[in-house]
Amino acid sequence: MTGQAVHIMRAIAALAMLAAACRAQDGAAAPPAQLDELYRAAMQSIAEGRKGDASEALMRVVDIEPKHAGAWLDLALIQCGLGHSDEAERLFAAIETRFNPPSGILEVIAEARDSGCSRWNPTSSSSLTLGRGYDRNVNQGASNPNFVVNSDGIPIERQLLAEFLPQADRYSVLSGEYMRDATANGTVGFAQMQFRHNDHLSRYNSGALFAGVETPWRFGRWTLRTTALLGAVSLGGQFYQRHAQAQARFGPPLSLPAGMQLTVLAGINHTEYLTLTNFDANTVELRPQLTWRGAAGTLSASAGYLRDMGQPARPGGDRRGLMANVVGRRSLAYGMTGELALTRQQWIGSSAYLPGLIEQTRQQDTSIVRANLSYPISKRQLLQLEVRAVRNRENISIFQYNNRQVQLSWQLQSP
Repeated sequence: MTGQAVHIMRAIAALAMLAAACRAQDGAAAPPAQLDELYRAAMQSIAEGRKGDASEALMRVVDIEPKHAGAWLDLALIQCGLGHSDEAERLFAAIETRFNPPSGILEVIAEARDSGCSRWNPTSSSSLTLGRGYDRNVNQGASNPNFVVNSDGIPIERQLLAEFLPQADRYSVLSGEYMRDATANGTVGFAQMQFRHNDHLSRYNSGALFAGVETPWRFGRWTLRTTALLGAVSLGGQFYQRHAQAQARFGPPLSLPAGMQLTVLAGINHTEYLTLTNFDANTVELRPQLTWRGAAGTLSASAGYLRDMGQPARPGGDRRGLMANVVGRRSLAYGMTGELALTRQQWIGSSAYLPGLIEQTRQQDTSIVRANLSYPISKRQLLQLEVRAVRNRENISIFQYNNRQVQLSWQLQSP
């Protein structure tokens, strides 16, 4: 938590006393009806890191109601956090002379002055994870060793070679994340990387590197968060895929029970296969998500529509699909955190997969169950145990597979 956030949190407890004192002294009338909504919008902007938007909203609040003590203090602290020292000092002095603030508020102001308002200081966070795991099906080998192909219209049963059947191995993984404020109005840049090395099946070693930017917006009571991302994936020491993704997450102004939030995600993802021909794809998705946050944990559920548009010569043609996801996270004893996630995704192709050889239209149904247990061994270090089960059912047997993974990781987080 930044020093600015600490000041704001400490101020909350004293704001009620300050507002009450001002009303008692001045006999001020209740503010206009729209004032509360404008102030809530400012608080939401602060929570989302949009200090510039929060500052503009709070300026409107004090223009409408000059005796709104909480808005004055919030505005002063934000101006300090943005590095506007002269404006912050003007506001601090006005609060001290106009509102006769209690000692709690005076302490907050004194701490803000002592910490200095010379410039905006972007915050950053990072983590590094090292892990060991066991994968029962590194190569996504087919569950059924037999398959059927057409030869001049006659079905013929064949048997897969051993290399196309499930192969197990142990592996080591290194991953990291980095995030940093890009602007004072909530835009952040981020980077993610992961490298996995198998003990024996080196041709399935993989690596991934992604970087992007995320920006929050507000239009009246609507919220919007946009994300743009670029990335690359390697397999067996060669570049395998390139990715480009754009997403927008909308938050409509709905009256929901406390702790609940509804958002709608719309996105497009372009995937380019560097070692395969005619497999490039553009995938669009539309997915509402409902999230509940409580004192002990969170629960979110989403379901959506997918459309995968490939090149004309891609096997199976275009695809349409559905997906559903449920994720629950809860605080446990001894500072531990448990997480359970269930994902179901279905794809249906538009044409025969390989006319003349595989006449079926591919239908894919994938279920994933993931459980994670985190244990803090110090303020900045975590131990994580993750178990994952995948069941990929298909009407074309060579693509059908099952898998189980278990991984134990150590994670170091930035201060």
